[in-house]
Amino acid sequence: MGNGVVMHAVRIAARLAPGLSVCARMLIGGGLAMAAMAVMFPALAAAAPTTAQLAGQRITWPVDGTTVSPSMRAAIARGEVGSVILFSRNAPNRTVLGRLTRQLQAIPRPAGLDAPLLVTVDQEGGLVKRMAWAPPTMSAARMGARLDPAGIRAEGAATGRVMLRSGMNANLAPVCDVARRGGDLFRDGRAFGTTPAAVAADCTAFAQGLTDAGAVATAKHFPGFGRARVNTDDAAVRVTTPRATLEQEMEPFRAVIATGIPMIMVSSIIFTALAPRPALLEASVVRGLLRDGLGFRGVTITDAIDTPALRPYGGTAGASAGSAAAGMDLVIIATSEAEATKGMRAVSAAIASGRIPRAEAEASLQRVLALRRSLGR
Repeated sequence: MGNGVVMHAVRIAARLAPGLSVCARMLIGGGLAMAAMAVMFPALAAAAPTTAQLAGQRITWPVDGTTVSPSMRAAIARGEVGSVILFSRNAPNRTVLGRLTRQLQAIPRPAGLDAPLLVTVDQEGGLVKRMAWAPPTMSAARMGARLDPAGIRAEGAATGRVMLRSGMNANLAPVCDVARRGGDLFRDGRAFGTTPAAVAADCTAFAQGLTDAGAVATAKHFPGFGRARVNTDDAAVRVTTPRATLEQEMEPFRAVIATGIPMIMVSSIIFTALAPRPALLEASVVRGLLRDGLGFRGVTITDAIDTPALRPYGGTAGASAGSAAAGMDLVIIATSEAEATKGMRAVSAAIASGRIPRAEAEASLQRVLALRRSLGR
């Protein structure tokens, strides 16, 4: 299509200036073609992203407080922020939350990067529920015990509708892990059940409900958190389960991938049967197992990077660059904007040095932008 536009423009140049040389006509025609294509395809008019933009767009930024700080406003305006994560500290009530999300989305962004911001939240239900006033009305464990998939889908849809009314468009749920007795998820009631088949049916239903409402669903925590006895937010976790068992417990992830779920969160647990380091730092898990093995083509997002589980791997800076190099599209930093800035600088340095090839960084950005553009305005 591009060559056709160029040749048509060259013919126009010949008619306008028949006395010019062929080279001159080509130059004029090329300019006309570029102008025409910029009109037909506005995204082509945008400048190539800078290294800072490629790095900043990889971070899912926390927000300090209930209003947009001057530094965050400036970073968004520079095109260095594409996604944020909100917590209870940002949402004491619906009015404050709605005002904050409107402020965030209203900040002008550079052409090509001006899709809606991805505004994420952990709204699982039960213990993990950042908006206390909003659905789901019960934990995943209680939903799994009391509701059939149709009822769970309705809970997902209700959750998505309330989220969107408050300006949040992506839920970091459902939990697709298979709970095991004695495990952290089982104790906290965060998993839908204790068998792969039951969890697959229920987490798929909740994800479909979110999709019904127009919100982004996120399957977590790949490849499976169910056997962990402590939360990675509190300590490093090592799971020694054989690979064959892990493969069985990935059934819920296969199920949601088959339905087209747009985002999957990768865990910071070390699965010794898969790799020697936390899953989100391992290309063999992110690119090999999740993308090549299970066929996932959507956006990958880390569990929180700034936690005790990842301190041995360079803390926020080291884990941000390491997970991005492993193929993670989005890196969650939960504590502060200052900490997120450290992560961005580390990813930027990794792109500049070639540790993260620029082509891979641009491909990752395009996956995230495609998701953000699907959200409308």
